[in-house]
Amino acid sequence: MRRMNRRTFIGSSIAAATLTAARPSWAADSTHHIDRIGLQLYTVREFMKTDFAGTIAKVAAVGYKEVEFAGYFDHAPKDVRAILDKVGLAAPSCHVGYDVVEKKWPETLDAAKIVGHKYVICPWIDEKQRVEPDGWKRAADLFNRAGEASKKVGIQFGYHNHSFEFDPAPSLGGKLPYDFLLAETDPKLVVMEMDLCWISVAAKDPLGYFDKYPGRFPLVHVKDWVKDATTPSAYQGAMGQSVKFGGRMADVGQGSIDWKNLFARAEKAGIKHYFVENDDPKSAFEDIKISYNYLYDLKF
Repeated sequence: MRRMNRRTFIGSSIAAATLTAARPSWAADSTHHIDRIGLQLYTVREFMKTDFAGTIAKVAAVGYKEVEFAGYFDHAPKDVRAILDKVGLAAPSCHVGYDVVEKKWPETLDAAKIVGHKYVICPWIDEKQRVEPDGWKRAADLFNRAGEASKKVGIQFGYHNHSFEFDPAPSLGGKLPYDFLLAETDPKLVVMEMDLCWISVAAKDPLGYFDKYPGRFPLVHVKDWVKDATTPSAYQGAMGQSVKFGGRMADVGQGSIDWKNLFARAEKAGIKHYFVENDDPKSAFEDIKISYNYLYDLKF
């Protein structure tokens, strides 16, 4: 091979840079895809009850690289970690109840460290508390305290929404509880795991939140929805009072949500982890495969 001298190399580099700069912006390959697709294990909860390790292995076999726990089903944290390591899965996050955050936080963080969680997420606030005059304020205060404690051990606290957080709350002077939580919690201590289905069911725009609170949404739940006035909703507790129409959950890509448009703003939102979820799957392992295949092929 002919040796290229320094002058020739510099000249060639400048020429290449000039050609790159002259290339029209539309010619650049700007497509992205999801590198590590995750699953919220609540989707396969019935199988987790009877075959914990086998179910996790089946999830890995589909192609998922990450999982999010909704309970360990009486398994010790060290055993959970061993099961994950055996099948090459990571578990960057888990869900725990509000009461756990309130009363069992230190031991929960200890377990999270063992399993390898980087996030611990609270997914629900009880309806009784939501209607109390100071209910949402107490939640925000608890979340800030929990986030401060978790940050000291290298874990991030977060909150996961349903649709009811987008009902105007009388106790907040008609303000949306989701907006209240975003404003009243420290972004360094409390992040949001946005459920992209439930916010869409509430007829709110995720992109508006991505723009207003950039980087606040490192995790998202990915599930689809089919709006159907003839189908009575089985999810009224999650949907809140503002949602009047019926509908049903669907595998990702089989409903009405424009995933390509949403994920094109992933960098703005700060999304790092994408968890497929279906609260009510028809055939759990078939459903998670359909959703995985759709997201694997999705370019945005």
